[in-house]
Amino acid sequence: MSALPANPFAVVDEVTVDPATLAELRGTSDDRVIEASVKDEDAVIDVGLRPQSLEEFIGQEKLKENLKIFIDAAKKRGDVLDHVLLYGNPGLGKTTLAHIIANEAECNIKVTSGPALERVGDLAAILTNLQEGDVLFIDEIHSMNKAIEEVLYPAMEDCALDLVVGKGPTARTIRLALEKFTIIGATTRMSLISSPLRDRFGAVHHLTFYSPENMKKIVARSASLLDVPIDDESQEIIANRCRRTPRIANRLLKRVRDYAQVKHDGNIVAEIASSALDALEIDAHGMDAVDRQILQTIIVTFEGGPVGLNALAAATAQEEKTIEDVYEPFLMQLGFLNRTPRGRVATGKSYSYLGLKPPSSLL
Repeated sequence: MSALPANPFAVVDEVTVDPATLAELRGTSDDRVIEASVKDEDAVIDVGLRPQSLEEFIGQEKLKENLKIFIDAAKKRGDVLDHVLLYGNPGLGKTTLAHIIANEAECNIKVTSGPALERVGDLAAILTNLQEGDVLFIDEIHSMNKAIEEVLYPAMEDCALDLVVGKGPTARTIRLALEKFTIIGATTRMSLISSPLRDRFGAVHHLTFYSPENMKKIVARSASLLDVPIDDESQEIIANRCRRTPRIANRLLKRVRDYAQVKHDGNIVAEIASSALDALEIDAHGMDAVDRQILQTIIVTFEGGPVGLNALAAATAQEEKTIEDVYEPFLMQLGFLNRTPRGRVATGKSYSYLGLKPPSSLL
């Protein structure tokens, strides 16, 4: 088998990057730039960039059209919105859409998450303080424990809260009436939501990955809001390397902005954008060093596969769950990896990407 090519991202063309700057750009090993899940650094920037209406929201056209009809119909009836469940990969805009639904319906929104609801009393305190028409947004709703989920059933169906008072023979159940309200749930793991809970949502919507054209519009909009001077070609470069995910696009834009301010005059031009992303080891496909390590391990160590998840995790020093949930889906979308009953197999496309000759079976 041919030797692996040298890392094409070891040297940044025409721009010398000192180790301190490179370390700052990359972050720690646990701070993967193209990780779609929310990070602390996203909290401030996301709020400022978040669209406030369906008109401002870029992409997801069919979903927006359905939500518009859904909201307008409820407003014409003078009724409370039905419960909504949003699901899809991290960073696609589920939280943003929840706030937009509340804004469009002209009602207040309260925010919590499944992991934050540790006791039944936590949920009861929130529900009893909701006013008529209010929206309760529960992020990662699949993470709620079973006891809290069962308390939620009558609240969603009958606007009532059933509580057990006392213990043993003297225990009794009381029912508290609640104001009519709307729950918007968001999840990245639709399969983990139980059928009884899923069936209580009147509207279920799936967020898909964004087209390159929409990603470019999102980058342009974010740059305008952040007052970052950027040319058309640079917008396209960032849009093509952000895994078709708005959260990653905003994060990359922020890193490229920092690089442009340190190494240039602050204006983001194509050369600077490419150099900054190359320094982060993010290639034209949106893949980083870990993605390439996984492909190289399958091809070189395991001769193209099939290889089991356990063996692959051990060879790459990554957790099995991380490989399965974070890395594999994107590699499979690109057509670089196949998942078979016998294990993971590298495709002919992955050999070409790494500059290696594929086996005759893949020719």
